[in-house]
Amino acid sequence: MQELLQSLAPWLDDNAIFTASTLAQYWDGFVNTVQLVFISLLLGLFLAVPLAIGRASPIRVISRMIWLFTWVFRGTPLLIQLYIAYYGLAFIPGVQGSIVWPLIKDPLYPALLAFTLNTAAYTTEIFYGAIKAMPRGELEAARAYGMSPMLAYRRIILPSALRRALPAYGNEVIFMLHASAIASVVTIADLTGVAYNIYSRYYAPFSAFIFVALCYMVLSFAIQGIFRLLEKRMLAHLKPR
Repeated sequence: MQELLQSLAPWLDDNAIFTASTLAQYWDGFVNTVQLVFISLLLGLFLAVPLAIGRASPIRVISRMIWLFTWVFRGTPLLIQLYIAYYGLAFIPGVQGSIVWPLIKDPLYPALLAFTLNTAAYTTEIFYGAIKAMPRGELEAARAYGMSPMLAYRRIILPSALRRALPAYGNEVIFMLHASAIASVVTIADLTGVAYNIYSRYYAPFSAFIFVALCYMVLSFAIQGIFRLLEKRMLAHLKPR
């Protein structure tokens, strides 16, 4: 990246907004945004799979507790959840003197916590819907082969449900990318935060924010392309011939 900026330096010298320095800031913001979204989605996915299984459980206590979790996080704005994680956790008695305080005072980790729990709630409901939409024939075939419930989940239900959930989960990934723009309110230097800093310095809102909007569009189209390829490969058997 540094070599690229150096090669563009002669052209950038005549530009007041897009200099080598500002492009380096945009690049850092781009990397921070991708890292924040990717880690949040990965952790949320690992949480959502067992939660979706529990949500579909016939044990009512487990199912209702998970429903309450998803209801709370889907029913409240992500911005409020971020504020609670960043500002609220610091006021819990004993936190500031504990071993987790260095993590809590760093804005990255409260943002990861809020984003992870939020996407876990939405993804849980996506996977739960896919599990409940399983064709009865597949379940009856698993029982006919003498599979235990756990074995049926591992070999039949989960693989089929995750494939069917791909289109909805692709939308969730794009939603989280767009929602990550609020991370700048807790001083994280993501794409939006960098654009605001550059706007504040040069008083050029259109240049700063339109450029960032284009960056989000490029990321969104890349995600759409990846999921389109996955759907084409993993859902080919569902298309009529």
